[in-house]
Amino acid sequence: MMFNRPRPIDVTSRLWRVNETQSDVAGDGPIALLRALIDLGTRHRIALSACSAAGLILAALYAHSLPPTYQATATLLLEPRQSAISGELGAQQTLDLNRADSELQTIKSERLLSAVFESLNLKDDQELGRRQPGLLARLLSGLPVFQGRQGADSAKANWTEPGRASTTIEQADEADRAAFLNFMSRLNARRVGQSFVIEIEYSSSNPKLPARVANAAVSGYIYQTVAFKEQIARAGTEALQGRLDSLARQVDAAREAMHAGSLPAIATPDADARIIGAALPPLGPSAPRESLIIALGGVLGLLVGFGVVVVRMALDRRVRSAKDLAREMEVRCLGSVPDVPGAEGVPLHITSPQQQKFVAAIRDLRTSVEIACTSLRNEKSIVIAVVGWTPGAGVSTLCASLAQLISRGGRQVTLFKAADGEDTRASADNLPAVSLAGAAFAGLMPEQLSFEDVGGVAVLPIHSRDANANLFTDFRNPRVRRIFEAARARGDVLLDLPALRHSMDALALASYADAVLVVARAGQTTIEEVSESVQLLRRAGANVVGTVINRARGN
Repeated sequence: MMFNRPRPIDVTSRLWRVNETQSDVAGDGPIALLRALIDLGTRHRIALSACSAAGLILAALYAHSLPPTYQATATLLLEPRQSAISGELGAQQTLDLNRADSELQTIKSERLLSAVFESLNLKDDQELGRRQPGLLARLLSGLPVFQGRQGADSAKANWTEPGRASTTIEQADEADRAAFLNFMSRLNARRVGQSFVIEIEYSSSNPKLPARVANAAVSGYIYQTVAFKEQIARAGTEALQGRLDSLARQVDAAREAMHAGSLPAIATPDADARIIGAALPPLGPSAPRESLIIALGGVLGLLVGFGVVVVRMALDRRVRSAKDLAREMEVRCLGSVPDVPGAEGVPLHITSPQQQKFVAAIRDLRTSVEIACTSLRNEKSIVIAVVGWTPGAGVSTLCASLAQLISRGGRQVTLFKAADGEDTRASADNLPAVSLAGAAFAGLMPEQLSFEDVGGVAVLPIHSRDANANLFTDFRNPRVRRIFEAARARGDVLLDLPALRHSMDALALASYADAVLVVARAGQTTIEEVSESVQLLRRAGANVVGTVINRARGN
């Protein structure tokens, strides 16, 4: 009888549908992407939750380290220009958009802002001077190395060589200039849409300063405008003393208001602008927006978590499901056996849902193997070999369970079992006296072998107590073939082969099987190990009909 007769596998079992390529287009598009993201988030919820929590914590620390910022806004309405002498509306002085832009640039000019800066004496303001160190700089400053460096820099800065007074003055001027530039960056003047309303806004960590600066800028603009008209009125030959006095009072009020950081105490009709909103002290900080920063931190943490998960999945080549094998290999997955603690075979009576799931998976696996070997059986017995790449894949448990299930179905089963289930280097004291290797080494005939009956299954170990028999036995010997033929004549044969990584005996024995199953343990066996196992077996002449996922979680 010929062994190792590969046959094409017909796709007729519903158990193989997890490996078949779907012909519909429902797997593409945004719905499929959303489902994939939801599935990814569900399977890696712990890692994503940890990354999101880390992002929230870091964002909260960052938001807490930022100084609070207060803002105040003063509003100014531009009005038609009035004659400096008569006080009547000028016939040709119109209020157009070009003038509005010009007045806005006047408010932003360095001349007006420098007057406000000097009037409020802001050059000594610490906030406008050297910037406050950030959170990272404050953390680094606590280290001894940085503390010593800062002390040396401070001593160097405080020491001045004789004859370098001019350099010190230049440095002071540069500091004042830097403070003024910082002041300008915090002040913002803008038009409200296309109207003639101008808003002057100032930001500061001092809650009292923004309103003073915004009001002072408005008063400075009024002072500059009224002062210019006063000069024109004094230069005019037809100026009236009353008009001059009115302009003088307006100038004094605007000057005092600018110095005080407030608005003029009297009306200023000659300013060509009317104050419609004074800057008020802010009730709370406008920045930083801690809730927004924390929310963004959480979103960034979640995105980083997804990135970590995707990278880890790309680098992780371990088999976890039948779909993983279907994507990477052409060999079909014939079954997925769930991880049931304590399951070592098919019990006589099922007492728990976990046992029921395990037995159902073994039954589906047996059905898949039967369908795969339909063209080989023809009412005859078949030889099925089960092998894994490394010990611990659960090959012995699968073989024993399949043998028990086939035996209870009314067929005679012979199981050739590897030493201690999966370890070919097991202690010789644990092995029975009779074995396949010992029989081949001693030249025993098949009828001289005595099989152990285990629950209706005839069991014979593959390896022997005798180390010489294990070392010198050639499993390609015709004696081994005769033993398999005799066992096959009695019924089906299951070969519990040793791990391919540690023993080449598995390759020699697999060539006698009509069908070979490669077992991959979920979460441990990699795609490359399964692929290498299939290639080695096929090069040795074995007929690999499929793979099995063992100890799968979530089934």
